[in-house]
Amino acid sequence: MSKFNRMHLVVLDSVGIGAAPDANDFVNAGVPDGASDTLGHISKSVGLNVPNMAKLGLGNIPRETPLKTVPTESNPTGYATKLQEVSLGKDTMTGHWEIMGLNITEPFDTFWNGFPEEILTKIEEFSGRKVIREANKPYSGTAVIEDFGPRQMETGELIIYTSADPVLQIAAHEDVIPLDELYRICEYARSITLERPALLGRIIARPYVGEPGNFTRTSNRRDLAVSPFAPTVLDKLNEAGIDTYAVGKINDIFNGAGINHDMGHNKSNNHGIDNLIKAMTSEDFKHGFSFTNLVDFDALYGHRRDPHGYRDCLHEFDQRLPEIIAAMREDDFLMITADHGNDPTYAGTDHTREYIPFLAYSPSFKGNGLIPVGHFSDISATVAENFGVDKAMIGESFLDKLV
Repeated sequence: MSKFNRMHLVVLDSVGIGAAPDANDFVNAGVPDGASDTLGHISKSVGLNVPNMAKLGLGNIPRETPLKTVPTESNPTGYATKLQEVSLGKDTMTGHWEIMGLNITEPFDTFWNGFPEEILTKIEEFSGRKVIREANKPYSGTAVIEDFGPRQMETGELIIYTSADPVLQIAAHEDVIPLDELYRICEYARSITLERPALLGRIIARPYVGEPGNFTRTSNRRDLAVSPFAPTVLDKLNEAGIDTYAVGKINDIFNGAGINHDMGHNKSNNHGIDNLIKAMTSEDFKHGFSFTNLVDFDALYGHRRDPHGYRDCLHEFDQRLPEIIAAMREDDFLMITADHGNDPTYAGTDHTREYIPFLAYSPSFKGNGLIPVGHFSDISATVAENFGVDKAMIGESFLDKLV
């Protein structure tokens, strides 16, 4: 008998809560991550008003300096803590895979100086299109189409770029390179980047529309990931016949492994919340686990170093949190966390190596307070214990701390 009949995990992509102990081992535009603090710097620099997350205990999470504009609660409605990453990475896949119980001891390959000529030449030969060499480097996704979109519209060349993440991204104007063609090229790129020296976590199709000076990326993005190298708790649940619902890019991140209900991609955070609530209120979802990623924090504001936009995005989520809670049943369990940091006040445009916040709520709670500081993988171990399946590689359950 499960303690909670349904568990819902919401990842606020990149919403870190302060530098991890090993943050100085990771750099951002040559600057160690040791002074990064996504939530701390947002609250300090532009203010943060998230009363619903504060009510759950966000302001109670242990920090050297309290979140400036997030109050502590003397009697929170939930449990809270922060979690540290064990794996060697600070990218989306590493974070999510560890949340589901894996330990990534060898990071994916990254290409700070752009992709080798061999890869570009193979893509050119397959696609019949030239690659714009000047774009082949770590680039902001919006800046790269501003800089090279007009040229692509004239020549039909491919815009291939990367970031500090282990990803290869191909931007294409939908009127110049049709979606089917773009996806086919990305699938080929995926096939040639499955082993070192070019083992990439994801190939990302980045379609856009518009005219020079007014380009807009569309929701037709597609992520082609590698499958996890070992079974995750998602696999354990699926094998046990337990429902697993994916909302947003979760299905892409795990390459479909262990997921038996995919609610599709999110057009925005709000659309993702709508999809989560749709799953939660479905008559078919009687027992199991939902896993949601809300990416706008990271994609629209973290990488673009926009603290005001990031703050407003957090406000928007917080305002909708009561809707999520209202969709819960008495024996449901809600977890809110992140997968890495992306401090919008920091150097460069890369993710930052941070603790992640963890908030937990159930209508059935009789207690509240702080859970001991743990690791990303403890989430998966808690899910596994609740549903009576084996945990994955790492993680320690805190299920007994929730009363």
